[in-house]
This record gives sequence, C-alpha cells and structure tokens, in this order.
Amino acid sequence: MRLYRGFRSLILALFRKILFLWVRTDVSGNTAEALGLNPDKPVCYVLQYSSLSSRLVLEQEVIRAGLPGADQSLPVKNGPAHSFFFLYRRIGGLFRGGRQTPVPTNEFKALVRFGLEHPEQDVQIVPVSLFWGRSPDKEKSLVKLLLSDTWSVAGRLQKFLIILLHGRNTYVQFNQPLSLRQVIDEYRHSEDRANRKLARLLRTHFRRVRQAVLGPDLSHRRTLVEGLVRTQAVKEAIRETAAAEDLAPEKVRARAYKYADEIAASMSIVTIRFLEVVLSWLWNRIYKGIAVNNIRVVKEVAQDSAVVYVPCHRSHIDYLLLSYVLYKNGLMPPHIAAGINLNMPIVGPILRRGGAFFMRRSFRDNPLYATVFNEYMHVMFSRGYSVEYFVEGGRSRTGRMLRPRPGMLSMTVRSFLRDHRKPIVFVPVYIGYEKVMEGRSYLGELRGKKKQKESVFGLAKTARKLTNSFGRVSLNFGEAIPLADVLDGVRDSWRDEAYDAEYRPEWLGEAVDALAMKVATHINGAVAVNPIGMTATVLLGTERLAMDERQLIRLMDDFAALLQAYPYAGTVTLPEGSGKDWVTYCETMGLVTRQPQTLGDIIGLEGSNAILMTYYRNNIQHLFALPSLIASLFENKDSLRRDKIVFLASVAYPYLQSELFLRFPEASVEGVIEQWIDVMIQQGLLIALDDGRIGRPEEGTDAMLRLRVLSRFIIQTLERYHIALAILRKYGSGKLSAKELEEQSTLLAERMSILFGLNAPEFFDKSLFRNFIDTLRRQDVIQIDGEGLIHYGEGLDEVAEDARLVLSVEKRQVIQQVTMMGA
Repeated sequence: MRLYRGFRSLILALFRKILFLWVRTDVSGNTAEALGLNPDKPVCYVLQYSSLSSRLVLEQEVIRAGLPGADQSLPVKNGPAHSFFFLYRRIGGLFRGGRQTPVPTNEFKALVRFGLEHPEQDVQIVPVSLFWGRSPDKEKSLVKLLLSDTWSVAGRLQKFLIILLHGRNTYVQFNQPLSLRQVIDEYRHSEDRANRKLARLLRTHFRRVRQAVLGPDLSHRRTLVEGLVRTQAVKEAIRETAAAEDLAPEKVRARAYKYADEIAASMSIVTIRFLEVVLSWLWNRIYKGIAVNNIRVVKEVAQDSAVVYVPCHRSHIDYLLLSYVLYKNGLMPPHIAAGINLNMPIVGPILRRGGAFFMRRSFRDNPLYATVFNEYMHVMFSRGYSVEYFVEGGRSRTGRMLRPRPGMLSMTVRSFLRDHRKPIVFVPVYIGYEKVMEGRSYLGELRGKKKQKESVFGLAKTARKLTNSFGRVSLNFGEAIPLADVLDGVRDSWRDEAYDAEYRPEWLGEAVDALAMKVATHINGAVAVNPIGMTATVLLGTERLAMDERQLIRLMDDFAALLQAYPYAGTVTLPEGSGKDWVTYCETMGLVTRQPQTLGDIIGLEGSNAILMTYYRNNIQHLFALPSLIASLFENKDSLRRDKIVFLASVAYPYLQSELFLRFPEASVEGVIEQWIDVMIQQGLLIALDDGRIGRPEEGTDAMLRLRVLSRFIIQTLERYHIALAILRKYGSGKLSAKELEEQSTLLAERMSILFGLNAPEFFDKSLFRNFIDTLRRQDVIQIDGEGLIHYGEGLDEVAEDARLVLSVEKRQVIQQVTMMGA
C-alpha cells in the first residue's frame, strides 16, 4: 500500500510539472498567518468539485506556500491519502457537467465519520476556491460562452479547453478554516445530519465566494434592457409621457428602450482582461507602487450583500484603479456610474464592456428617462450586482472631501426600500495620491481658468512620456456601512411600511442625509497619510513656507507621533520611515527646494508648488483638526481653565465637523477633546499647571514652536468663519440674504488672500462659506425668513466673541481691516 501511494505521488508530481508548464496562478490567503491555522491540529483542504486539474493546482500552491498538511496524511480510514478532498463528485458527461444534485464524496463522509468517532480530535477544514478565468461573459460569442468559468459545472472536455484558454489567468483563494469538531458537535448521534450540516456550510461558503469573485449569475444584456421597458413603473411613465406629449405609446416605448440601451452596461471578461494588461503597464510606468489596505472588508461583505463602492474622487484614474485592485484581489469589478460625456465612439464601448453604465448629467425634466434609470439601478441592487459611484459628483480641486450629492444615494435607498431581501452594504474607499496627475490643471481652475476637458485616455497619452513620476498610490477600504443599520437609526419601523417605485417617504431626505454624512466620514476615516502630505502640512504651517531641515524633520516626527498617540480611526494608515526619509522623498519628487547653508540647509516651497502642496495638506487636515483647534486657543492666551478649553472647542466643533466630515458625534465630542488635552500634555505641547489650569510652553522653546505650527493647521479655517461673522454683524439682523453673505464673504476672503499672501485656494471657496452659513442655520444661530433674509440674536454675538478668543490680536485686526474695506 505504501509502495502504491509512493508511486501515485510520483505520477501526480509529474502531472503537476506538466500542468504548470502552462498554468499561471494568482493566489490569496495562502499563509498560515492569514488563515489563522493552529499548528497543533491537522489541516484538510477542500475543493468543491472533484477535478484532477484543480487538485494538482491546489497541491502545488500548498507546497509552494509551505502550508501545513502538504505532505501529511490524515488519520482517517478510507479518507484522503493526503490532506485534500473534494466536497462533491463530478456529475455529467464529457462536455457540460450539468446541474444535477451533487453527491458528497466518500472522503468527505469518511472525514465526518472520523470526527464523530474521535470527539477529542479536531481537524481544520480550509475551503479553497479555484477559478479558471474568473468571470462569465454571457454575450453573443458562443465560444466565449462555452469556455468561461461560470456558475455551471464544466465537463471534462470543456475543462480541458478552459485550461487551454484561461490557464494563464487562474485565481486560487484560500479561506478561513472551519473546525470539524464545532460543526458536527451537535449531531454526535446522527452521521447523516452531521454530513448534511457540514456539506451545507461548505456549499454556502463556496456559493458566497463564487458570487464575490464572479458576481451574480449574469443575464443577457438584451433581455435586461427589454425587461426594464416591461416593468410596471416604466409602463406607467410611458403612458404619462404619451399623454403629455400627445404621442403614440409605441413611439414613447421605443424611446424608453433607447434610454435603457444607452444606460445599460455590457460587462465582458475579454475587455476586463484587456484592461488589466493595459492598466498593469500604465501603473508600472507612472507609479512607484500601489498599496492596498483593509481589502478583507470587501471580501467579507461581498459574499452576502450587494456592495456599493463609494470612493473619494480625486482623479480620472480613480475608477480604473479601484476596478483593477478589486480584480487583482479576486473580486468582481463593479458596475460604474459614468457620465454620458464618456459614451463616445471607441471609448464608450470599451468602458461599457468594462462595467460602465452611463447616466446623463441631469434628468430632472425628463421623467421617462428618470424612471428607466431608477429601474435599472433597482435591477442592479436587487440582483446583487456590485456598483460604484462617486458621492461627491465631481473631482475635488482642493484635496478635501466635497459635500456628497444626494442623487445616487437617494436612488439606492429607494431601491432598497422596495426590495430589501438582498442586503446593501456601502464600502467607503479612500484613494490617496502622492502626486495627482491633474494637479497642475486644478491650480489653473482654482485661479479662474476655464475647466479643461480631460479624459482617461488623454491622461494615458501623457503618461507615456513619464516614468514613475507620480509616486505611490494608496487605496484604503474603510469601515463598511450596512444600509439597513442607517435606516434603523432614522426610522425603526421602515421594514413594516409599503413602498412602490414612485413612493418617497417623508423621512427619505433625513435618511439620505444621514447616509451621506456616514459615507463621507468613513472615507475620511480611511485616509492614507503619505510623506507628501506630512511635509506639506508642516511647511504650510510656517510663516515663510521654509524651515531649517533638522527642525522640519523633528516637527514631522513629532506630529506623526501625535497621530499615533491618539489614532483618528483604525483604518487610517501612516507612512513608513521618518521625517528625514520624507524630506528626501519630497525633494526627489520635485515638490520642495533645498537651499544649502553652512548652519544647516533650508527646505522650502516655491512658486506653484506652494499652492499645489495645499492640495496634499488638505487630504489629511481633518486628522489634526481637534488638536490644532485646541492649540489655536493658546494663540492669544498663556493659560486657560480646562473646562473653558472644552467649551470653546465644542462650540467650534460643529462647523469643523460639517466642513471636514469629522467622525466624532457632537454629543460625545467633549470626551474626545478631553482625551486630546491629555495627549497634548503627554507630548509636551501643553502643560498641566498647579492651579488646575492648562498652560502653553514658554516662548522660544521647541515645544512652543510645535504648538504654534500645530495651531496654524486650522487657523485659516477659523479666520474664514470670522470673516462671515464680521460681515453679518456689520450689516445687522434682517439686512442680508444668505446668497449675499456668501458672495461678500467670498470676495473679501479673496481680497485678504491677495493682500496677505495666503496660499490656500480654498480660503475663498464659495461652497465652504455656503456650508458655514448652512451650519449656522442648523445650529439655530441664525434664521432665514420667507424673503431669504438672515436674522440672528445674541447667539451669533456669543459665537463671534468665542471666535475672537481663538484668533490673535493681529489676525482680528487684519480681518476687521479687510471687512471695513468691503463696506
């Protein structure tokens, strides 16, 4: 018997060598640490269906990774000779495996019997999923249809052809182990029920992984488009449009079909693989690497839910990068909402087959189009497709998170209310660039130049001439947001209400606002801090945008330590290395200048880089918002009572939270401020005095320099608030409209920026003043009457006086001077 097994092992080893002359694999989870294996327990790897080729691939990857069990036998009579077995025997003929009820293998049954007979022993069962080509392609090509790895079980000949066609694009995923003892423990007296329970758990697991990797079982696109036109909501819209425009229903129905065909994606695995090759070349050419963090979040939720990816929007590269990363990590790329302007010849069909569905910029005045689009989105969610859209609407030109737009979020919520059998989970994604490709054009737009018509392919054309010019990219997945949990917080009885396609409950706006805020805060909570952002933050906090190199290095190390001492969120990532490494890196990227000096080199920002670096500072400004706010209270005070610090910071917090999407709820922020005070004392930024007051360090000390630079991280934001308050108080209650206050604040801020050499373009961003005014209204500091005029009482004066305490005498005089200039 031993001789037979040895001979069999040699034959299998030979077959493995032959197979891997052609096969190339991409593997995930293949380490003992990732799997969390117990070295004291035997390991058994399980594949779903019996297949010699799949077994050979599995054995090769286990041996290659040095995983336990590669050359061990389990103590199971009639069980597998090595630590591998299949859940089901192959059923079917030569070509197609068929859809008959699968039959568990003898090895599977023997393993369960062993567990029942030896309750003191446990076996770690590691499910392993294998995909040849990874994705279905149900379009018009019969060859591609037959030779794709889909939800169907392939026959022997078909599997051979699949390996020939897709063997060099094989994906293997090792998953968390099951404990045999825990699974079958409750059925010690029923082998049949124990068999069924373990089989059910493994079957469910394989189905979830398959859905996450392949996506839901795809329908023919033409069938989908025709089905949209036949939905009750679209039929009703057709009747209403025909009556309103006095047209024949057939003509309106043809228009609805045209809309559906214009919108619908046509995802193709051939296109996706083509784009993978192109994008791999592109990333390697322009970037120094892509760092992916917290991908496990997606892998967990994608198995049971329809996933909505909501990335921040910084560049045209964003959606290509996210799809590429998901595909490389064994997940199906999402269907992506794209502007109709991208549906152009050549480009449009490629994007559509890469997963893009197209939407018009506005369809408020076209109810038929709106209904078709809503129904398409509902089909996506109810069938479990993953979808991606940008809640900000457009790309951020300042590096900050923009206020989310409610359109797509509202559609998603309404679809879920109609049919919530399939959970919808939002996955926030932070995409951080060390150097954004459109940076220079953003500068021009912020200076008033006309917005350029950029495209992905235009950027790719530019990238041909560049080599590793844009540094590294970080893609961080944030904490998942189940939509049901958000609705529970707004309306706990939402599951009991009746909804149809057109129903909009009165609390829908509140739910969408809550969801939007949660998405934005979770994106910011997954920020990737990089050397460029740290260097920009410190240098822009200096008066002359320049600093002694040694001092700069110390400050960056100190502020990095501050972020580590009280982490903003568990999903935030910090850069490797130290301040010295970061300065050198920024210099190689051409973003800072070095002026050699005998007493020590000077590092500074010059020309357009001084403005460009505000973009990267703004990426991470929210991380320092609270400690910087506390530091700013000591700009004009040697010491303050602790309760006064907490009070003043709490008063300012709602405005910073609204603008920077800070994650701490207003109700609990006082406790967070208290903790920050303690951390700043521990870090030497503040001093606990004997009388219970909190003091600042002595002038001229290194600690005082750190505190002053820290305060400047947020001081311009506070100055902007003071401008709006000063203008409002100058005119008096009931004299200005919100729009007039917004316009005057913007003009005076722009004037102040020119007069006093401020380098931050967002200082005079009209949308930020608009948001501040809206927050004043929500905080009930101001009221707006029926004519649109702003009214206020003593509450505004109190806010203004509190703001005066935050600013230095010099800054208050400057703002007063500029305000009077606008009188």
